[in-house]
Amino acid sequence: MSKIIGIDLGTTNSCVAVFEGGERVIIPNAQGGRTTPSVVAFTKKGERLVGEPAKRQAVTNPERTVSSIKREMGSNYRVKIDGKNYTPQEISAIILQKLKADAENYLGETVTDAVITVPAYFTDSQRQATKDAGTIAGLNVLRIINEPTAAALAYGIDKEQAQKVLVYDLGGGTFDVSVLDINAGVIEVLATAGNNRLGGDDFDSSVTAWILSEFRKEKNIDLSRDHGAMQRVKDAAEKAKMELSGFPETTISLPYIASDRRGPLHLEMTLTRAKFNELTAHLVKATIEPMRQAVADSGVNIRDISKVLMVGGSSRIPAVQEAVRAYVGKEPFKGINPDECVALGACLQGGVLAGKVGGLLLLDVTPLTLGIETFGGVCTPVIERNTTLPITKSQIFTTAAPYQTTVEVNVLQGERQYANQNISLGRFRLHGVRRAPAGVPQIEVTFTIDTNGIVNVAARDVDTGVRQEITVRSSTNMSQMDIDRAAYEARQYEAKQAQRQQQEDTDERARVLLRRAEEKAGTLPKNERELLEFGVKRVRKAMKSRSRQDLNSACDELEKALDGLN
Repeated sequence: MSKIIGIDLGTTNSCVAVFEGGERVIIPNAQGGRTTPSVVAFTKKGERLVGEPAKRQAVTNPERTVSSIKREMGSNYRVKIDGKNYTPQEISAIILQKLKADAENYLGETVTDAVITVPAYFTDSQRQATKDAGTIAGLNVLRIINEPTAAALAYGIDKEQAQKVLVYDLGGGTFDVSVLDINAGVIEVLATAGNNRLGGDDFDSSVTAWILSEFRKEKNIDLSRDHGAMQRVKDAAEKAKMELSGFPETTISLPYIASDRRGPLHLEMTLTRAKFNELTAHLVKATIEPMRQAVADSGVNIRDISKVLMVGGSSRIPAVQEAVRAYVGKEPFKGINPDECVALGACLQGGVLAGKVGGLLLLDVTPLTLGIETFGGVCTPVIERNTTLPITKSQIFTTAAPYQTTVEVNVLQGERQYANQNISLGRFRLHGVRRAPAGVPQIEVTFTIDTNGIVNVAARDVDTGVRQEITVRSSTNMSQMDIDRAAYEARQYEAKQAQRQQQEDTDERARVLLRRAEEKAGTLPKNERELLEFGVKRVRKAMKSRSRQDLNSACDELEKALDGLN
């Protein structure tokens, strides 16, 4: 069985880890980094850059660079590059392929199985989209687990004492808070809450807006109209946010950011932590209500929470830590790395699934209430939020009109009273209902939520036994045919990339040998020099032919000749 990797597929950065030799290990990427920017760029030559190389060229290639795609998972958002529309799943799959390749390079073997984390407050369609992204990337996604739960796994595996833990997870694009009970190897999620549109990106946007406003006041120029300038400003805003976690102020310096009739213009301004806190106070405040809700739903007294785990890069912001400290009344625990703990927890879950970790049980919950639309457009709950998974639950409904033989089931997710105020996960029809007056037929609707948080719904006419069952797939998600097509295209591109890389490696080997031959030729007698020149000519000819087989053969002969001269 191949090793199971754990992946934290983040909005701004992603991380991959593996459980081997009884230890949790972060897998470095090809550039040596422990995390990989979740950025994808498409070059004009048709190549794809992922991670740091993609982020570096974003200023010069902003319109062909995609970042923060995680925020669009489960939606009908599309990225159009070179006439092709890419779904969020396909962009995410490119990132996952990069993480998979880095893991294979590190482990020296093929990787097929993975545990992938998602924000606790992800909806069914977002979870399904994440699993589809893994499939497209060539991964068998064994489990989808919530990010705060993974962080608690990373923290709690060696903790023997019973304790209540609050996980505050402020990532690049999403925010989650969960209350967990850790006791004798059992990690039970008691409640979770959050906001899928709140994260570090929003803090960056607040700083970006301030920079644009200040520059407009000073120079009377709107930088937002220049794609290249905007990318530089966004990068500077993110850097300023990070620096203000350690310093009381930071200087934002962007030379040659614009020009007017007087010549080039430079951006130079100072941002203090106090001003940053003022600009982002509404974002920090927006995390308090989900905390309050999660604690209330858990039934745990705030005084009984023994640890507060801070997860996600933006949890380092001093104002965030102060807000958590003020609400919980405890100093946040700093014994885990907020950038790596989620991936470490995911790989630990992989160790459990592989049978390498024993005595550990993870009990997660569904973040949102599931129900169906009933007469009057009302949302009638079937499974309440924060119900432990997996769960199967049934409820009896009836017809609203006399003698109807078809019932439409509208599957809903959310906490609001009316159907149109919640998320519709999908609709399906139950045909063959017994003809009878309104209110007589009994329609049993059964919800099943698996350990991944993915929903299955069945409807059955109790009298006739007629049954209809579906795995709910949002209309915004990809069909199985689309997934298969995208997976095929991903494999084709991967094969072409491997072939291109082999050609580049062979070309580089040839260039190195030619340099060696050139350096050596001046020191050789005529007969040996002529022999060497013959090998050089053969290599140059093979390079022009673009035949990798001929070039490898020519390189072998030249290398043999050079080694014979030493």
